[in-house]
Amino acid sequence: MTVDVTTIAAAADEVRDRISAAGGDPASIRLVAVTKGQPVEVVRAALEAGLADLGESYPQELAAKADAVDDPTVQWHCIGRLQRNKVRQIASHIHLWQSIDRLSLAAEVAQRAPGAKVLVQVNVTGASQQGGCPPERAASVVEGCSDLGLEVLGLMAIGALGPPDEVRAGFRTVRELADRLGLPERSMGMSGDLESAIAEGTTMVRVGTSIFSPRGGTSAPAN
Repeated sequence: MTVDVTTIAAAADEVRDRISAAGGDPASIRLVAVTKGQPVEVVRAALEAGLADLGESYPQELAAKADAVDDPTVQWHCIGRLQRNKVRQIASHIHLWQSIDRLSLAAEVAQRAPGAKVLVQVNVTGASQQGGCPPERAASVVEGCSDLGLEVLGLMAIGALGPPDEVRAGFRTVRELADRLGLPERSMGMSGDLESAIAEGTTMVRVGTSIFSPRGGTSAPAN
């Protein structure tokens, strides 16, 4: 397939413009391009477009792409719900584990990738399908991860599907938790709620739809 690198680069610039317009600094807010569901040609095009932080949700898909691309400049982010028995499959590839939500999973990561960088996922919506630990358990999960030798950089959350005030309230919970725990990173915001996340102090956004088309990676929807 033919992938338009220029279009992907332009779409990424539009996301950076949105970050700036919302009051954020594109130079300090990390843009993680979510390539889940995209073919390996799109991954290569994203790299050529200057997008080195790539997010994947499914271990088998991530491992296959990492092996096919075989590029040491890629920083793979595991952003989806993760089963313990899948950790081994991707441990050698991951730059940042963003969805650590329980100590049994953290222990498996610590065994397969000692000293790994992680974010603790916090569930601010109550939706069980999203994963994440309840806010009131975040501190104990962070402490447990540190005790296992993992490097906890911050917290991650998926925003609510609701009005902006509700979305911002969830992100505010994460920001306040991160501040209280002395954690610098807050991975919050996707294509549809990026502005709300920036307003609440995100340091990292996970964007797929606004950079890639749903299946081909050659167009750039607005959200």
